Amino acid sequence: MTAPVAPFVPPAPVPRTTPPSRLQIIRTVMRNPLELWGEPSFRLEWLKVKLFSERTLIVNHPGLIRHVLVDNARNYEMAVIRQLILRPILRDGLLTAEGETWKRTRKAIAPVFTPRHARGFAVQMLEQSRAFTDRYEVAADNGELRDIAVDMTELTYDILSATLFSGQVAGSEAEFAGDIERLLSTMGRVDPMDLLKAPSWVPRIRRILGKPILAKFRGIVEQTMANRQQLMRSDPQSVPEDFLTLLIRLQGPDGLTLGEIEDNIITFIGAGHETTARALGWTLYCLANSPADREKVEAEIDEVLAREPDPVKWLDAMPWTRAAFEEAMRLYPPAPSINRAAIADDQWDNGKGETVTIDAGTTVLVMPWTLHRHTKLWDQPGAYIPSRFLPENRGKIDRYQYLPFGVGPRICIGATFALQEAVIALGVLLSKYRFDCTEKTKPWPMQKLTTQPEGGLPMRVSRR
Repeated sequence: MTAPVAPFVPPAPVPRTTPPSRLQIIRTVMRNPLELWGEPSFRLEWLKVKLFSERTLIVNHPGLIRHVLVDNARNYEMAVIRQLILRPILRDGLLTAEGETWKRTRKAIAPVFTPRHARGFAVQMLEQSRAFTDRYEVAADNGELRDIAVDMTELTYDILSATLFSGQVAGSEAEFAGDIERLLSTMGRVDPMDLLKAPSWVPRIRRILGKPILAKFRGIVEQTMANRQQLMRSDPQSVPEDFLTLLIRLQGPDGLTLGEIEDNIITFIGAGHETTARALGWTLYCLANSPADREKVEAEIDEVLAREPDPVKWLDAMPWTRAAFEEAMRLYPPAPSINRAAIADDQWDNGKGETVTIDAGTTVLVMPWTLHRHTKLWDQPGAYIPSRFLPENRGKIDRYQYLPFGVGPRICIGATFALQEAVIALGVLLSKYRFDCTEKTKPWPMQKLTTQPEGGLPMRVSRR
């Protein structure tokens, strides 16, 4: 009898066993916040700590997560550090807006991201994925290495450009894609002044360096919007029904201002493009190290593509492919932390005689990075086991222990879009090619805005 093959355990920082010093915290957060968290964060249901003399509650209990993010969400606002990092880029986009601005924006934008609209973009996702795979023909024939992390960024940008702008970006598409990368690498990082909660007027070096690219990036978006508005006035019959058109139509007294539309376009570019790209890269990497799972995914894709030409139906027809993607998001959540701050005193009872008190001003951290690897919530939490997410097993996963898209009022509005995009992209890629690791494939998870592979994902591409 053949012994069962142990599941693949992808790389991750070993949890700390001793508390870090103040200087170590600063260095670690600036370099890679994923390396900061200690063993109790992966074992306890909640714990109270002090970070820079600030009261902080780390939450891993699904019931307490529900209390903070859903049942009593009104008592929790965006944490100051998070806003110091993101607001300079996104301003009043959906991720950073608060209060009445957020409510009005969410109400206005929600109809744009219905499953019906997401399904309407499936054909464009398919076309862009097919066009993208053409660039692998030479690499596959010559045994070349490709940095899959970079490739997935380019693929998701192609899909974003087609569905958001119909390819009608002011200026060069290649230049615009590069601007996105430079913007996120300069302004999307934690600064020591953020950790110290210095006022926003105190200079941040990275943000100073990133201001020119931010100004250029916003200028391109502004010009693209102006071009579309002109087209809507001069030739309404030729206007494409993409996200840009849908968003511009939201302008008005009860909708959004042009500035808010611009903010949300930039939010969708940053959140939708970057997060899906990272998750796709990690999925291909994990499947390359899990041959049995890859074979199941390939067999499923072959069967579905042979009988079902409509990509709208692929998400439901490919449970193994979706599970492979969702398990990669569990291990490498695109957004590894959710930060809130208590407005007023609060408390929560776990039903077992234990009460958690949350004082006003306490920072509450719900971290998918620790939650998704928690020893009390997951069997073999560090291992890549896609079958956890098959339809017959999903009932074992509490709604509040798996949060790749967040939860509650601020749940990611584009979750359906992202899942559909991922399954279609994987279906096209894996129907023609295999992606294998080499001795150069040594990624290390790093938290910037997303969970990124330091060192990239150099992989060999071959024809199936």
